[in-house]
Amino acid sequence: MDSRKLKILQAVVDEYIVTGEPVGSKTVMNHIKASSATIRNEMAELEKQGYLEQPHTSAGRIPTYKGFRMYVDLLMERNPLSDDEKKFIDRMLGDETATEEELVNSASLALSQLTQCASVVASSTPKFSLISKVEVIPTGKRMYVILMITSNGKIKNKVCRLEFDLTNEQLDFLGNYLEENLQGVSVDDLSDEVFDKLKTALGTYMVSLTPLLNELFSLAKEITAQDIMIKGEKNLLTCKDFNQNEIIDFFDHRQEVLKFFDHTFSGLEVSFSPENDSFAIHNSSIIAAPFKKGNQNAGAIGLIGPMRLDYSKFIPYLEYFSQRITDLLSQREMESYGEDFDENNNTKAIEEDKNGT
Repeated sequence: MDSRKLKILQAVVDEYIVTGEPVGSKTVMNHIKASSATIRNEMAELEKQGYLEQPHTSAGRIPTYKGFRMYVDLLMERNPLSDDEKKFIDRMLGDETATEEELVNSASLALSQLTQCASVVASSTPKFSLISKVEVIPTGKRMYVILMITSNGKIKNKVCRLEFDLTNEQLDFLGNYLEENLQGVSVDDLSDEVFDKLKTALGTYMVSLTPLLNELFSLAKEITAQDIMIKGEKNLLTCKDFNQNEIIDFFDHRQEVLKFFDHTFSGLEVSFSPENDSFAIHNSSIIAAPFKKGNQNAGAIGLIGPMRLDYSKFIPYLEYFSQRITDLLSQREMESYGEDFDENNNTKAIEEDKNGT
C-alpha cells in the first residue's frame, strides 16, 4: 500500500472515531492534499482491499476491522498523557494505605469513568504457586474456619459447619496431617485423585475429617481459578454502536473474555470482535495491558468498547494505569519484604544476645 492510501485510511479512521458516521472524500480533503476524484478512487481501492466498506451506495466509507487493525498497528499517532493527567490518575488510584484489592478496584473504576467504556480486570493464574500455610481454626460450636495461604500471597478462607464438635486429638491430628501432606505442595497438583488419596489416608479419622478436607479442596479450586471484575457496564448498554441483547448475553457469559486475557500477560494487546469468535459483542474491541507484582504477573486491566475507540488516547491511558499498578504493588511487596527482613534480623539478634554471641 502506497503512502497516499495509508494517509487516506488514517484520515477516514480518525474522522470515523470522532463522528461515528461514514466519511466522504470532501472530508478527507481536509487531511490530504489531493483532488476529490483522486481520493474517491483511492477509497474505492481501499474498499476492494478490505480496509474500508460503504454501508450505503450514496454514503461515504467506514473502516472495517482490517482497517482498524492497520490503523492501530501502523498508522495511529499516540497522544501522550500530560503531567496534569498523570497526577489526576494518581489521585484517583487512592492513597498508599489502600489494600491491593482496593487499588485494583479504584483503577478499574477510574479507567471506566475516564474513557466512558467498560473496564475489565482479570487476575492471572500463577504457575507453580505453593501452599505456604493451611490451617483449621475452631471458631464456635461446630464451626471451623479453613485458611489457605499460597506462596504468591493469595489468602483464602471458608467457614465450615460440622454436625459434631471435633476433639483436641482430632484437631491436632488434622493440623499435623495437613502440614505434612499439603504444605509446600503446588496448588495445581491438587487434583481429584490426590484428594481421594488424602481422604483414604486419614484412616480412622476419615469419617470425621473428610468434610473439612472437601472444603479445603474447594479453596484450592478457587485459588487456581481466574477472577474477573467489570466496571462501567452501563457504558456498554448506552452505546449506540451495540445491540443490547448482545450486551446482556455478554454479561451472562462474561467469563468467556478471560480467554483473551490469557494472551495479554506478555504486553499490551488490542483485539477486535471479528478476530475473536468467543466474544459475544459484535463491532467491539478490547484493549488490555498486564500489571505485575514484583517479578510475577498479577493480572491485566483492560477496556471493552466499540471498534471506533480513541486508541491514540486510550492506549496511553492503559499503559499508564498498568505501570502505576505495577509500581504500587511492587513497592508494597518490597516494603513487606523489608519488614520481614527486619523482623528476622531482630529475632536473630535477640537469640544471639541470649547466647552471649
